[in-house]
Amino acid sequence: MPTPIRYPVIVGPTAGGKTALGVELAKRLRSPDDEPGQVVTADAYQIYTDLNIGTAKPTLDEREGIEHHLIDIAGLKDRFTVHDWLHRADPLVAQLRTDGITPVVVGGTNLYIKAFLDGLFQAPEPSDEIKAQVEQMPQPERRAMLAKVDAEANARIDGADHRRTRRALEVYLQTGTPITELQKQWDADKPTRPEAVLVGLDWPIETINTRINQRVKNMIEQGLVEEARAVFDADGFGPQSREAIGYKQLIAHFEGRCSLDEAIERIKIDTRRFAKNQRTWLKRLRIRPGSLWIEAEGRDATDIANQVADHL
Repeated sequence: MPTPIRYPVIVGPTAGGKTALGVELAKRLRSPDDEPGQVVTADAYQIYTDLNIGTAKPTLDEREGIEHHLIDIAGLKDRFTVHDWLHRADPLVAQLRTDGITPVVVGGTNLYIKAFLDGLFQAPEPSDEIKAQVEQMPQPERRAMLAKVDAEANARIDGADHRRTRRALEVYLQTGTPITELQKQWDADKPTRPEAVLVGLDWPIETINTRINQRVKNMIEQGLVEEARAVFDADGFGPQSREAIGYKQLIAHFEGRCSLDEAIERIKIDTRRFAKNQRTWLKRLRIRPGSLWIEAEGRDATDIANQVADHL
């Protein structure tokens, strides 16, 4: 198969088979010199070294010899933003295409995918006075205010997410416009990468929740508790890396705030909640022109990869 002009950008729910599909596509989308495609990972936690099991980072066996980029590029105490990721992904994808190799972008963090496809969302920077005002507010007061000024953001942002709650309020107080309205304008902008084909995997909610529960069970069996404990005992976690689902809940157990069983159950609950938030993002991504959305239940990665390759 000749190298396509277009290349896939894969999105879908957590535990939805994106990693396996990326590998299968890379094996099919070969260069004129018969070089396979290469995976460009768009995941906010697979960037960290030593967070392997809980982030579902593909093992060497799972990669099947396919080069994977933007994995293990940050230390556990590093702060890493969507800007940092995009500034690495942009030249990487450009170089691969120059070399005749097809990039296969595999999502995990939909904000990264949205920024890659349509550019960064540039919300106005709030003044120091507004930042201080919002910082001094108790979280219940913030949530009450957000519900009044931006009900859509209030429904979208988890009540325990202090950072995003603060950000939404800061943007509103600075501009007088809800952050969700500004994001809709971002959604309506002309796509900046028409050669990138968004490939979305659709799953029934009940099925993906079952897959999530099974994945967590598998992670525990593979040694997630031991992996997290080793990092915790070495004081390895930083402010950002400790927030990764699977590790955050186990840290609470290590600190004596809950039992191990409670922590594991919390991982399942929080992962299902994360999948719910992903569905909101996927609705926004669905409107992208030329995207391909696939009902994934009952199909394996090989079957889906054949359909995507034909579409490209």
